[in-house]
Amino acid sequence: MARVKTHPGCMLRAELGARGMSANQLALAIRVPANRITAILRGERAVTAETAVRLGRYLGTGPAFRMNLQSGYEIPVVESAKGRVIEDEVPVATAVSRVRTPRERRA
Repeated sequence: MARVKTHPGCMLRAELGARGMSANQLALAIRVPANRITAILRGERAVTAETAVRLGRYLGTGPAFRMNLQSGYEIPVVESAKGRVIEDEVPVATAVSRVRTPRERRA
């Protein structure tokens, strides 16, 4: 069973605290509704790609940082909640031989 990591909102909350910033101030700065930021901070909402781009630009981290935090959180959550069911339902595909390119087929 996978260990569930910290929600990205907890890390964002710590960053805002270090900057002495409120959720509303951040929302105004990145031009999103304040309830979006507060829901992320409470762990009730995921960081979307658009929000990651806005946060990355404003905070200087780049969008991939926030998206990696989000996927690093979500995957273990799903594996914890549904991992065994998915293992039972979804078979492992068999290996497929490599498809030759048109150039290789002519040779």
